[in-house]
Amino acid sequence: MNATQPALAAPPGLGEERQALLRQLVDGLEPAQLYWIAAYAAQQAAHPVARQAQMPAARLTVLYGSQTGNARRVAERFAAGAEAAGLPVRLVRAGAYAARELSGERYLAVVVSTQGEGEPPDDARGFVEFLASRRAPRLPALQYTVLGLGDSSYPLFNAMGRAIDGRLAELGAKRLAPLAEADVDIEPVAGPWADGALALVREKLTRELPTASVTPLRPAPARPQFHRERPFPAPVLANQRIVSRHADRDVRHMELSLEGSGLRYAPGDALGVWHRNPASLVDAFLAVLALDGQTEVTHDGKGQPLREWLVRERELTRLSRPLVQAIAERADSAVLRAALENPEALKELLTSHQPIDLLRAYPADWDAGALVAALRPLTPRLYSIASSPQAVGEEEVHLTLAVVDYRAHGEPHLGAASRWIADTGEDATLNVFIEPNERFRLPADGARDVIMIGPGTGVAPFRAFVQERQQAGATGRNWLVFGSRHVADDFLYQLEWQQALRDGALHRLDVAFSRDQAEKRYVQHVLRERGAELYDWLAGGAHLYVCGDAAQMAKDVHAALAEIVATHGGKTPEAAQAWLSERLQDGRYARDVY
Repeated sequence: MNATQPALAAPPGLGEERQALLRQLVDGLEPAQLYWIAAYAAQQAAHPVARQAQMPAARLTVLYGSQTGNARRVAERFAAGAEAAGLPVRLVRAGAYAARELSGERYLAVVVSTQGEGEPPDDARGFVEFLASRRAPRLPALQYTVLGLGDSSYPLFNAMGRAIDGRLAELGAKRLAPLAEADVDIEPVAGPWADGALALVREKLTRELPTASVTPLRPAPARPQFHRERPFPAPVLANQRIVSRHADRDVRHMELSLEGSGLRYAPGDALGVWHRNPASLVDAFLAVLALDGQTEVTHDGKGQPLREWLVRERELTRLSRPLVQAIAERADSAVLRAALENPEALKELLTSHQPIDLLRAYPADWDAGALVAALRPLTPRLYSIASSPQAVGEEEVHLTLAVVDYRAHGEPHLGAASRWIADTGEDATLNVFIEPNERFRLPADGARDVIMIGPGTGVAPFRAFVQERQQAGATGRNWLVFGSRHVADDFLYQLEWQQALRDGALHRLDVAFSRDQAEKRYVQHVLRERGAELYDWLAGGAHLYVCGDAAQMAKDVHAALAEIVATHGGKTPEAAQAWLSERLQDGRYARDVY
């Protein structure tokens, strides 16, 4: 908009949230595209009856629920394939889907991931709750297919995909194609599922709509030159330890150059890093199994020495159910077989052991080919970006990295990615890509208050948030709640937060150092102590963000928030939970947990 043009007054009923969504929709569009939208909106307003008549008798809706971006990518590719085939299709994030529309759907494809202990992604929570409720309608006219994405290192593998698939069938819908379940190696399952489901949908829809075609609202954005499958070799500009030499763990601040990559990011996004497994870990595998790293191994049509497979292409620190199964069979272990049949025992095994622990404890004869086949493919690690491009420049990106290093079962253990990245010198490069996180964005309205809860390295995206809000001149208040073990050892970015308080970029800072007193004190304790003020901020429209550990911290923080809403909002526990669920759905409560 030209700076000299007067601002348009919003009509009644178009609140701040909808205005923000509208601004996001039109941002970056060309004049011709804006004129098209204006003409389309005018036509819809002038001819509501004609609009109903013009709606296609049937279409394919592609619905996705994604926490880390994998389900979104698969859904986008599937929808693009349907569109290229000339089918009427729409792609909808589960959090933006109007549940009342479900009864009118004819063809539905759902791509959903499972988080933690069988939970839905945050943006699909409302849809899953609606589907499971008594309000869910009968669906005799619906034909559907579900692709579930999961991680077999968790006991409740693909629980959400199975739950949605089963519930739709209970409601009378018919499976267009069987449930497909993908592990972390997604493509071998997602590719055939997409091809088969698309062929079936195309056959049925073209029979009903022989001239079906779709004109996109705007051209699909060109894929960047560098992406997940083709990462950018980013030069390391800085690799700095930001905790004291007495700290319990090593935490690094990393700065990388994106110059020449064309990659762009926003606060809230993650940086994907393709790592290599450290030589010490590879050597340990070869020694325990008495294998020669130079043995040539051909797998899935690719041949290379065993050492190369282990360094570059196989997960060595994450245990999965299929690997436990393979070890149990080779070692003929009744103990492992029993664990596979007991969900609690399996959960304990998967969370307390790395693959090498089981290989040591249950010796068996392994050949190089069998080992490569049993281990999962290597996957990139995602790290919350700790910088705003407005503050550090578009061709630079920062990370906050905790190095995993501990002893268990009488042996040293390390995090393959964190150790390898931390050992990277400033004359080296890291292979990286940007993973957008649309669910974890600052409010478009800079006058909104923001509450950020980030213990440990979970504070990383909030460093980016504070930088961004300061650069944008946002007038809303910023409140940070940070936690770590010791104030003297691991108060991450302490000087920056103190400067931000002096500059007015940060309005409130509350901290919890768990080991600096006899009784442990965590961020959830701070939240309860500040409950009245916290609820006032939330009731006044503040946006709330949580980043960090999903296994315990996120659950404890959510429980504390529910107590605060119930106590200071005068709600029952059930109503408080419903209130928080609504905030998750409308984007005012966002979590980036892992």
